[in-house]
Order: sequence, then C-alpha cells, then structure tokens
Amino acid sequence: MPLDAHPEPAFPEHILLTPGPTPIHPKAMHAMTRPMLGHMDPEVFALNREIQADLRVMYGAEPEGFTALLAGTGSLGMEAGFANLVETGDEVLVCANGSFGRRMAEMAARYGARVRLVTAPLGEAIRPEDVAAQLAHGGDIRMVAVVHGETSTGVLNPVPEIAELVRGTGALLTVDAVTTAGMEPFHMQEWGVDYAYTGAQKCLSAPPGVAPIAISERALARYAARRTPTPLWYCDFEGLRDYWTRQTYHHTVPVNLHFAFHAALRAALDEGMDARKRRVQEVGNAIQAALSPLGFSPYVRRPEDRLPTVLALRLPEGFDDAGVRQALRAREISVTGGLGPTAGVIWRLGLMGEAARPGPYRALMTALEDILGEKGLVGRFDEALEGVLV
Repeated sequence: MPLDAHPEPAFPEHILLTPGPTPIHPKAMHAMTRPMLGHMDPEVFALNREIQADLRVMYGAEPEGFTALLAGTGSLGMEAGFANLVETGDEVLVCANGSFGRRMAEMAARYGARVRLVTAPLGEAIRPEDVAAQLAHGGDIRMVAVVHGETSTGVLNPVPEIAELVRGTGALLTVDAVTTAGMEPFHMQEWGVDYAYTGAQKCLSAPPGVAPIAISERALARYAARRTPTPLWYCDFEGLRDYWTRQTYHHTVPVNLHFAFHAALRAALDEGMDARKRRVQEVGNAIQAALSPLGFSPYVRRPEDRLPTVLALRLPEGFDDAGVRQALRAREISVTGGLGPTAGVIWRLGLMGEAARPGPYRALMTALEDILGEKGLVGRFDEALEGVLV
C-alpha cells in the first residue's frame, strides 16, 4: 500500500443515550477536521475571543468577569475552582446529595478546606432551609458549593434559592453546571454565582477535552487576595488570563477542540436556551409515556426536583438491568444504569445536546420492543410527540 494511502475506516453508527458524553454535533465534527493551527496563531486568539463572548451569553455572566476553556473535562473545572479560590483552613459549605456533591467535598478537603456538609437523601434535592441553618450556625464560611444537576441521581438542586441565601454573607458561590448550562437557561449574574463550570461533552455535544468556566469579578478579587500561590499550576487563574486575555504563552491548548467547541456552542446559542429546554421536556415526556406502562417510574419523587437533562427512571420489579443493557449494546445502543446504591435500581437516560431528539429514543423503543417482547412502545412514544416540534 502506498505510504500516502489512508483508507477511511467504516464504523457502525452508535446511539449514545448516556448522561455524558453525548453525540457530537455535526458542526463540531466538521470543525475538528480543519488543518491544525498553532495555539499562538492570531486566528486562534480571535477564535478564543469569540468563545469567551459566547460563554458570557451562555452563562448569563457579568461582562467584568472572566470566561475561558480549561484543557480537561468538567472534573478539571471543579478542581480549578477549589484550587484557586480556597486556601488551607478556609471553611467551605458543600451541598452533597449524590456522587458529584461528594466529589466536591473531597476536592475541597484536598486543598486544605475545613468542609461542612449539607446533605439530602438520594433522589431528593438539597433543602434551602438546611443551607440557611448552616449559614446561621456561625463561623467564617468562605465558599458555598452546590451541584445544579446531580447527574448520579437525576436531581435538580434549587440554585436560585441557595444563591439568595448566600448573597450578602461574604461567601463565594460555586456551581457545578455540568448537566444544565447549555441546555437550560443559566443566569449567573442574576443569581449571584461566582464560579461555574461544565464539560464540553455534555449539554453542548462537543468532544470531551475542554471545560468551559466562568468567574465573577468578586471571585477574581478573592483570588487576587490569596495569601499563598495557587497549588495547581496548570489552571492557575493568572496563568489562564496570561493566555486568554494577554495572549502570552502559558501551555499548549487543544486547538482543534476549541474550534469544535466554538461550533457546538454557536449552534446552541442560535437555537436558544428556551427552545433547547422545551426540546428536553418534550422528548423526556414522550419517553416516560412509552415506558411507564412497563413499570418504569420517576426515581425522583417530587416533579420540581427532577433534572430534565438526565431522566432517572426506577426499573420495574424483576427487570434484568445488566442483561437488557448488554442486549442494547449489541445493537449499538448505550444506556447507563445507576451509580453505587442505585446500581440495578435506575436507568439514567441522557437528554442533553444531540441526544435530546426523537430519533435516538425511537431507536431505543424499537430495540426494547424486540428485546422485551413488548409491543406498543414506539406507538406510545410517537403519539406523545404528535404535533410537537422538537
């Protein structure tokens, strides 16, 4: 074979219905194929300025703050917040009602914080009155941290209400927006959020590998007043601003992922957050209409606590979770079960980005009809969507 011959591999089309990553947006896929540019190229700096402006729109961030992409996934976004905004001995109040709230607590502790917890049972949202009680308990709480959409259980935590309690206390508010920002309206400045982050591969359907962050002016002032250097060099806020604002070298960024992310983010903003939220609700309602006669039911009891972008459904009694998911995987369809205590108890169906469309879930219903020997799933799904624009 000639050295310059590169036959295109043939891959089966895989249907990804997980809580992340999500199917890559076609515009993002195309953007990744462009020729490589250097990370200090003027065209890349121009691209980065557009990304920063679009991120301010997506997050509803203040113009005086700072937005950027970290070269890592959403977990790096989480870690960067604690590394830059917490110092040894700081008191941090973490709202933990699932795996990612607990991860926040662990990271804060690793950076020397004295962690206080506000908890709730699995499948229930954090109660604002519990946050208020902790804030009133005394001490000098320097940060409150909360996961907006707890991916592990499909719970939506009441960030606006929690933010109202934090306002005026002197504490910063950090919000994990991994399964909300980009698919649901997010109002960072209006709510009073100081640091927010997500992952490119979630609501925006870009490839994994960059974490969009937004930092308030108040958080930047807290950072500037640090007594000690940031222990995480790679994501030090000053180093990031050297590259993103002053256009001086800090580290090599994944250029083609920036182009792909920009294409996906622009597509999301063009569609509009209200339209995307409506699309999530309509497809989610159709899934539940199709599956509820089989015994699937919402895991989260209170409707107002349910995270629209990760549909957590309790499995029917006697349902062969592992066997059915394995049979689906053989048909190139991936769905995700529970984590830890909810393993074998729930499915977590992703309704973010390009996954929140009828086509992929119609394919799921067709496959389940065959695997389970049930009929009517596709019909109920389509009937629930009849007359709905998604």
